[in-house]
Amino acid sequence: MNFNRCAPVVLLGTGMSVPTRVVTNRDLEEIVDTSDQWIVERTGIRERRIASMGELTSDLAAAAAMQALDAASVSPEELDMIIVGTNSPDRLFPGVGPIVQARIGASKAGACDLQAGCTGCVYALMLASAGIRAGFWKKVLVIGAEVLSRIVDWKDRNTCVLFGDGAGAALLGVGEGEDAVLAAEVHADGSLDDYIELPGGLVAHPATVETVEQGLHFVKMKGNEVFKYVNKVIPPFVRDLCSQAGLDLREIDAWVFHQANHRIIEGVLRRLEIPLDKAVVNLQKYGNTSAASVFLALHEGMAEGKISKGDKVMLVSFGAGMTYGAMIIRI
Repeated sequence: MNFNRCAPVVLLGTGMSVPTRVVTNRDLEEIVDTSDQWIVERTGIRERRIASMGELTSDLAAAAAMQALDAASVSPEELDMIIVGTNSPDRLFPGVGPIVQARIGASKAGACDLQAGCTGCVYALMLASAGIRAGFWKKVLVIGAEVLSRIVDWKDRNTCVLFGDGAGAALLGVGEGEDAVLAAEVHADGSLDDYIELPGGLVAHPATVETVEQGLHFVKMKGNEVFKYVNKVIPPFVRDLCSQAGLDLREIDAWVFHQANHRIIEGVLRRLEIPLDKAVVNLQKYGNTSAASVFLALHEGMAEGKISKGDKVMLVSFGAGMTYGAMIIRI
């Protein structure tokens, strides 16, 4: 949908934080039946960052938050709201948002978590933008943060090779002149809830000896089905979003996809007839960081000059639910 433009929304700053520990494909060859060639050919991933023992999702989120605030020269006390997209919180409750709020000293801010699979980043950005436009908030910190390594089965080569840990943040605020958010939309298809899931540990399958022995507390994914679904729904979806914004696909200066798999990014761009060099890709370094991945790619794209001031950027994500969403922003 296009928003009714009240208070213009602007992107004030971005930040990121990843663990120092690097786990390469060669390292994974030592623990599961896989190879560097097999992983690279199927995913494009060469290495990923893995949190150390005691390093939590909230730690990474707080570090990314402070970097975004510092980039914008905004103090934590100026924040009105903190929204964290995550699928791997420190605990089920309290959420990561309130923990970060206390950690960084944002004493005047509300805080909450949002769980929408890997699409949590786009959902959170839409919520933040709508709140600013409605006049509820003036400055909102949106964070995507994950420590997926704690919920991955390191004996399953089909999933353990994919994921990495990290956090990214984007600070939105009230601006002047043109609105930075040109269009945004999200969707879900709950009939596909078993494509990506973590079945155990809560109400459906409470933690028992049996559920743990069955590995129900680990991420389960139907990779081929996800690949086919994304390549089916995303191309027409982003075409329609561009139309809503009055833009041609070729007017998008940079594409920032959820960094799930290089073949997915290539496939979608090929169907859209967009050259691959318009996409910011960093999954080879970080793997799939779920709700954090779009923010990591956006931050690095801006830092490395792949995204410049005034560029129109398409943010695209998809994940468990199945959820998917996109936002066109002007930097």
